[in-house]
Amino acid sequence: MNGRQPVGRVPLRADLRAALPDAAAAVAVTAAVFLFLSFRMRSGTSATVAVMPFMDDPRTYWMYLLSQAFGWSGLLWAWGTVVLGLLLSGPRPGRPAVSRAALERWHRTTSLTTMALMLAHALMFAAELVRYEATMTWAARLWSAFADTFVPGWYDSGTGRTAIPIGQGALYLALPLGLLFYVRHRIGANTWRRLHRFVIVVYVLSVWHTLLYGTNVWYDGWPRTVLWLLQVPVAVLLLLRLVRPARRAERLEAPGRWTGASALGWTTRGAGRLAVAAVVVAVLAVVVSGHDGGRPRPAEPPATAPHDHDGE
Repeated sequence: MNGRQPVGRVPLRADLRAALPDAAAAVAVTAAVFLFLSFRMRSGTSATVAVMPFMDDPRTYWMYLLSQAFGWSGLLWAWGTVVLGLLLSGPRPGRPAVSRAALERWHRTTSLTTMALMLAHALMFAAELVRYEATMTWAARLWSAFADTFVPGWYDSGTGRTAIPIGQGALYLALPLGLLFYVRHRIGANTWRRLHRFVIVVYVLSVWHTLLYGTNVWYDGWPRTVLWLLQVPVAVLLLLRLVRPARRAERLEAPGRWTGASALGWTTRGAGRLAVAAVVVAVLAVVVSGHDGGRPRPAEPPATAPHDHDGE
């Protein structure tokens, strides 16, 4: 053994080192989002306070604001790594401005940063729950916060009954799907590719979690509009990736040119492309029409109690 890595093998340790600049940028963005959310709370324009008036105190609820900040930077990094992945697996330009090797490296490092941000988002949410339940014993507080944050179906209040399990699903899929790359030599490249396709499910769940539970995008306005606008390039790139995949084996041949593919498989793949095309049209319709599911901002703040946890 000469200690050299086999061709195609990328050790996790090397990517963790390469991800340090990316992670530093993510921390800086998280800090900026945290300051922005704190400023809005102090200035009386916070949508979070509009949803939950009792939270009008950034010094007390700083861990909740930090959880929100990690969530938003995590969603931004998830958007970036999905876009990079779709660029890699979709139609290749004749003269790419960036090499494929660089895109692959960025895709891997942003994926690692995304997982760290998602985990930090969940941990800060749990920390806020520990702080809030001050009347319980420490053991009870830690268990309650852990269960509410990480056990699907445990959180039983308000919108979180649906939104938190969706977010948990995104986290619990992201970790194995992101790390399987580093053991693909053991499970086989084809198996890894099939599993890696479900990364788009992680992203969809993350956006869904945000639209349901992100108090900053509950109401009509530019934050929710921007969130929907960001989905347009993802949907278009996904459609291009399905219609013109980079790998020849994934292309949908015409019915008369089948090469052993079953009619069921051809129909399923064709239906998948049509479904994604419908999603592209739906997202564009939402953006153009302005009917994006946002709620009208109430003239008077709702009478919410702290234990309601009605939003994030």
